[in-house]
Amino acid sequence: MVKNSGENRKPLDGIKVLDITRYLPGPFATQLLADFGAEVIKVEEPGGELGRFLPPFIGGLGTRFCAVNRNKKSITIDLKSDKGKEIFKKLALSADVVIEQFRPGVMDKMGLGYKTLKELNEGLIYCSVTGYGLSGPWVNRAGHDINYLNTSGISALTAGRDGVPVMSSVQIADMAGGSLYAVIGILLALFHRSRSGKGQTVDISMMDGALSLLAYTVGEWCGKGSVPETGREFLTGGFAMYNTYRCGDGRYAGLGAIEGKFWSGFCTKLGRENYINLQYDISKQEEIIADINNIMLEKSRDEWVSFFADSDICFTPVLDLDEVSEHEQVRAREMLVKVMNFKGSGSDLYVTGNPVKLSETPGVVVTEFPETGGDVMEILIDAGYTVEEIEEFISKKII
Repeated sequence: MVKNSGENRKPLDGIKVLDITRYLPGPFATQLLADFGAEVIKVEEPGGELGRFLPPFIGGLGTRFCAVNRNKKSITIDLKSDKGKEIFKKLALSADVVIEQFRPGVMDKMGLGYKTLKELNEGLIYCSVTGYGLSGPWVNRAGHDINYLNTSGISALTAGRDGVPVMSSVQIADMAGGSLYAVIGILLALFHRSRSGKGQTVDISMMDGALSLLAYTVGEWCGKGSVPETGREFLTGGFAMYNTYRCGDGRYAGLGAIEGKFWSGFCTKLGRENYINLQYDISKQEEIIADINNIMLEKSRDEWVSFFADSDICFTPVLDLDEVSEHEQVRAREMLVKVMNFKGSGSDLYVTGNPVKLSETPGVVVTEFPETGGDVMEILIDAGYTVEEIEEFISKKII
C-alpha cells in the first residue's frame, strides 16, 4: 500500500465530491480523486448502485464495484422525491464538485442541474460525463464504450490485416476518454476557482476523449493522405522492428526496436545483421517478419526472454494477469494491491494501485469499500440534519 506520512496533507484534502455516477467512467474518476484525499460521497439510488450487483462476486460483493469504489462514503437518496431533492441540494451547499453520468438534461428535469445548484453554491464545479457531450446532433444518443470507439474511428483502426475490428479488453473510451479527462477537467476547474472563486461546468464526452487519443494517428493520416491500413502501418504490425511474435510454446513476445540502436542490437543477437539497414525498407518487411516469425518458433517465450535478457533492445513477454500479478516491476510499483481473504470469503481480491506517484503528497490506496448507505448518519449530520430527521427519512424510504 502506498504510504503517506502523518505530517503531509494529501493534495485534495478538504475537497468534497458528490458522486452520482455508476458502473465505470465516473466511479473510476472519483476513486482517483479519493486516493488523493477528496471526500467522495457516493450518492446511490435506494438499494444501491447497480454496479454493486454485477458478477463475479467475492464475499457477496461485485468485484468490479470494488475495483472503482475504494476510499468513498455512501448515502442512498431517492432523487425522484421532493424531500430527496431537498437533501441533495443541502449536500451541494457545501460540496466542491458534483459529478454525474446521466444523459444530458436528466439532472435539469429533476431540478438538480448546474443552473439550479449554482444559485446555491457559486463555487460549485459540475462535471457531466456523457457519451457524446452536451452539444451536437448526437447529444441525446445512448451508447457504451464500443459505440464511442466505433464513432471515434478507433474500432476501424484496431484490426488485423484482414480489416476485421478487434474488441478491446480495455474500456478505452470509458476510462481514458471519460474517467481521466473528467479528473483533468475537475482539477483544472478547481485551480481556476482558487483564483476566481467561481465554479463552472465540465463537459466530458467519452467519444471526444477517445478521438483525442488518435492524435498521432491523425498526424499519420494527414501525412500519408490516406486512411491508415490496419496491420500494415509503422506502429500496427507493418514493420518487423515493432511487432508481436508467436513463440514455440504458443505464447507471445513483443519487440519495440524503433530506434536504430535497438534494431541493430536485436538483429545482431539474432544473427541477422543483414536486416539492420533494411529497418525502414517497406518492400522488405513481409520477408523479414516471416523470417523472424519462423525463428521465434525455435524457442519458448521465456527462453527468448532469457536469450535477450542482457540486450538493451525493448523486448518483452506478453503476460497474462496471473503473470502480471507476480511481476517484479508491478510489485515494486505497488500497482496491484492484494486484499487477503476478502470479507472472509476465502478468496483474495486484487485492486489496481494508483499510477500517479507524488513525492511529497502521495496517494493512499485504502482497501475499504462503502456499504450501501453506510455513511448516511455521518453525512447528513454534517449537513445539519438531526438524528430524528434522519430516522424519519429512513422510515419514509427517502434515504
